[in-house]
Amino acid sequence: MADDRVRSAKLKFKGEKTKKKRKRHDGDVDEGRSTKRREDDKDPETWVFPEQANEIRGPTFIFHPCDPTPISINFNSTTNRVVLHSLDKSKNEDDSEPPALLEQTPADVAQVWVTTRVAGSPTINLRTGTGEGKFLSCDKHGLVSADRDARGPQEEWTPIIMPDGMVAFMNIYEKYLGVDEVAGGSLQLRGDSDEVGFRERFWVKIQNKYKKEAHEEERKRKEVTAPPKIDESSTNRLYQTWGAGKIVLSKDDKKELKQARKEGRLAEALLDRRSKLKSDRFC
Repeated sequence: MADDRVRSAKLKFKGEKTKKKRKRHDGDVDEGRSTKRREDDKDPETWVFPEQANEIRGPTFIFHPCDPTPISINFNSTTNRVVLHSLDKSKNEDDSEPPALLEQTPADVAQVWVTTRVAGSPTINLRTGTGEGKFLSCDKHGLVSADRDARGPQEEWTPIIMPDGMVAFMNIYEKYLGVDEVAGGSLQLRGDSDEVGFRERFWVKIQNKYKKEAHEEERKRKEVTAPPKIDESSTNRLYQTWGAGKIVLSKDDKKELKQARKEGRLAEALLDRRSKLKSDRFC
């Protein structure tokens, strides 16, 4: 009786071990690959939470889980003042209820700040996304405003990522930005808190493309600053060969080169070894 089974076209050799295919069940996915794939598939304009302080850049949405209603930090271009806007008052286009707190995204340009990083420093500048582009500043008395066209020390903020993913903003006076309740029950921003508590913690969202940009910059920086790797064969071929390209290796090559690299005299050590090996050739 003929064998009607379909055979694989892949060549197999005698002694080769057969790899068993792992059966996947519903919800059983490769966590690392799937996570990376989800990150790559995200729309560049998607609003995401930063995981590191250097990721906070570009359009930025800052809001606070205030009780009884969460608020966002807005800029009123008419009055040139920073205002705290209730997110519960923000309705969707279809007049439906606002999304959950962590799913909130800016619904108006007044809720968006443009974050720029200060070169060579962990500090940032927060500029309004509407109007003429004013910088968020704080004076030594803790008064927060957004009415300055130029940036200086008082316009610099240091973002600090907290263990729960929220962000605290510290000014140059080492005080923290916070939500303060004033007379009449109204809320305002202050910059004179000594410690980070509930009022000094904010949720921050940035766009996915700027998060990727930060990762790419970090990767390039590590490649530039990484210590050079010692390739014994290529190093000796370059500095310690003669004649027909004969390579001479000593017993303590790795130890000597590593020690020389730590002491900053790698080139000098290579020249010394080259001279020594050449002089010992005919001994």
